[in-house]
Amino acid sequence: MRHLLEIDDLNPSELKKVIALSLAEASPKVLNAKGVALIFEKPSGRTRNSMEMAVNQLGGHPVYIQPEELGIDVRETAEDVVRVMACYHAVLAARVFDHGRLERMAAIDVMPIVNLLSDEAHPMQALADLLTMEQEIGLRDIDRVAYVGDANNVWRSLAIGCSMLGIETSVASPPGYGPSDLDVERVLSAGGKLTVTSDPIEAVQGSDVVYTDVWTSMGQESERSARLDAFGQYRVDAALMSRASNRSLFMHCLPVHRGEEVTNEVIEGPRSKVFVQAENRMHSARGLLVWLAQQVMPA
Repeated sequence: MRHLLEIDDLNPSELKKVIALSLAEASPKVLNAKGVALIFEKPSGRTRNSMEMAVNQLGGHPVYIQPEELGIDVRETAEDVVRVMACYHAVLAARVFDHGRLERMAAIDVMPIVNLLSDEAHPMQALADLLTMEQEIGLRDIDRVAYVGDANNVWRSLAIGCSMLGIETSVASPPGYGPSDLDVERVLSAGGKLTVTSDPIEAVQGSDVVYTDVWTSMGQESERSARLDAFGQYRVDAALMSRASNRSLFMHCLPVHRGEEVTNEVIEGPRSKVFVQAENRMHSARGLLVWLAQQVMPA
């Protein structure tokens, strides 16, 4: 059984295959008459809409499930939920707070489990990001991807994915918000180079992609004041973008807090590809589901 809990659950050739499938205009009906369970402990407009449309395009039936409908680990264990969902659905995709819950679901190994976001990883966003880079520049031609801000789950999945494809990455974060030693080891072991710095200019200099995310993610609201103080010098503005390569892209996973992590000028500027990324969440989801169907679902 194959699962996608983190981007490196794929090997490099499989990652390239998923991206290629995401570029395909035709939508094979590999999910015809099959259900896909979509469990959302955390709400998301992009994730729900992109997944539901991808499943629909492949002939399947998406079922959106709110956490109170299941009561995972309250009324019923995560393991039992998976066993029940496997009675009805071909795939279970979940957006959760605790990555460990996904690992427990996958360990049952009765159906593919897809991580729609956890506290540790966001592989579906990384797939959309890599697809966008392939469309806009070409992954083979990208020398460096810079990330400015909190070295969070979005950064981790993106950095690992880039490293798997031989793309150098850099990350600039204030003290206390950078990658852990384990994160650094994992990115480097995937095959690429990584620069870790507290200087946004050093990270961005000559980069082909400049990426950022919100300073305060869902569930971190109590830290907002401290984070605003810590990240004040990490805003992506026109001056910082001028340090990147002439062909550079600006990317953001959305939602965006305009005026905090990025200026309105940059996000509305010609280098910004944030809404291309948003659309590509649907295309990359479709590509992954086709690939999963080829691996584990009987015709």
